[in-house]
Amino acid sequence: MPTADQGRPPADRPPRQGGSFGLPAATALVVGSIIGTGVFALPSALAPYGPIALVAFVLVTVGALALAATFGRLAERVPGSGGPYVYAREAFGEFTGFLTAWSYWITAWAGNAAIVVAWVGYVEVFVNKGHHTWGSVAIALVGLWLPAVVNLAGVRSIGAFQVVTTVLKFLPLAFMATAGLLFVRSGNLGAFNASGTSAVGAVSAAAAIALFSYIGLETASVAAGRVREPRRNVPRATVYGTLACAAIYLLGTLAVFGTVPHARLVGSTAPFTDALNTIAGGTWAGNLVAVAAIVSGLGALNGWTLICAEMPMAAARDGLFPAAFGRTRGEVPAFGIVSATVLASVLTVVSYTRFTKVFTEIVLLSVLTAVIPYLVSAAAQLYWLALRGRAELDRRRFARDVTVAVLALVFSYWSIQGSGYQTVYYGLFTILLGIPGYIWLKRPHAVRFGRDPATRT
Repeated sequence: MPTADQGRPPADRPPRQGGSFGLPAATALVVGSIIGTGVFALPSALAPYGPIALVAFVLVTVGALALAATFGRLAERVPGSGGPYVYAREAFGEFTGFLTAWSYWITAWAGNAAIVVAWVGYVEVFVNKGHHTWGSVAIALVGLWLPAVVNLAGVRSIGAFQVVTTVLKFLPLAFMATAGLLFVRSGNLGAFNASGTSAVGAVSAAAAIALFSYIGLETASVAAGRVREPRRNVPRATVYGTLACAAIYLLGTLAVFGTVPHARLVGSTAPFTDALNTIAGGTWAGNLVAVAAIVSGLGALNGWTLICAEMPMAAARDGLFPAAFGRTRGEVPAFGIVSATVLASVLTVVSYTRFTKVFTEIVLLSVLTAVIPYLVSAAAQLYWLALRGRAELDRRRFARDVTVAVLALVFSYWSIQGSGYQTVYYGLFTILLGIPGYIWLKRPHAVRFGRDPATRT
């Protein structure tokens, strides 16, 4: 593990120059990580709430854009790899940085499990049409390990693969978000609030699920050390990618809600396929969407497999994650890639054999563990603005940045609240499991440098 940088504050480290990703590849990383298979499965997950879920989607989109702008501003200040981890560590110290990295690491590999579950639903348009459990598990494991192999082949392979899969996935989604709107029928929408709960409760619950669709907006900042001119390109890639996804998401989900009857949509495993089949008649159009969803899922898994290793690598180089995560083979953090894929595989197998709503259960856990780093990042931005904002920014820019950061912070709290008591309980328990690991990692360093906590005054 490299030791030259260990112990130096992240803001003092020079960003890596000559990164492999330019603006197009960095934007593709954001779009490819946001638009996985989640968007292809989301209409079914939101259908039990009815069209009121679209209200939640609009609110989540506003919050996601606030987060994107916040990450863009933070990336201008700290352009190295690590994203939320380095922001938390610089603002609030090592312990907060560690918990942020730990929480985000759980999000990354648990999110891969959610992505691959949705991906399997579209693969099974062609094979295992009876959805036999162990057949689904086998397909899911192929979906997890193929992107891992691509990542292990090298960073240039990752960037090229990401651009190609992003273009291929965008086309059918763009079609549904434009031409698909012409086929919307109000009779297909069902009751506006079909949840059986209050409007506020339905919006909050639907928003917690909808937020999963935007997880990944921070990926350019997490991999900033691999981006050329990161202070310029990371903020642009983050905002451009999120805006593009927002337009596709809102209009595409509305089109599916309006073309597939509500009762059928609730039980669908491939809602976009069902929507295209309804529009075109027969099955050929739906099969094309299924192919696009399969490509999309592989692209998302490819990007997220890289992210699973990038943040732990940054934390490991600061002594806040096991040293194995900081070692690379060439430029590839092989241990981080393999370990995350193993954990995602285990969670996927357990989910198929234990959970009744596999996609929704994993989504809610992933959202909660992602929102914690989002909240801390927004708090870090507010901390910096309170500390030096008035001195370094003009009044107009200062007011705008404060407004955006406050909106991102409030949105993060709201997302936690909407995840539900059970998810918050298990998610918080999982996050706090990292504390013994922090103690184990830090004590040898404290003793080595004469800072034994038991003897300090």
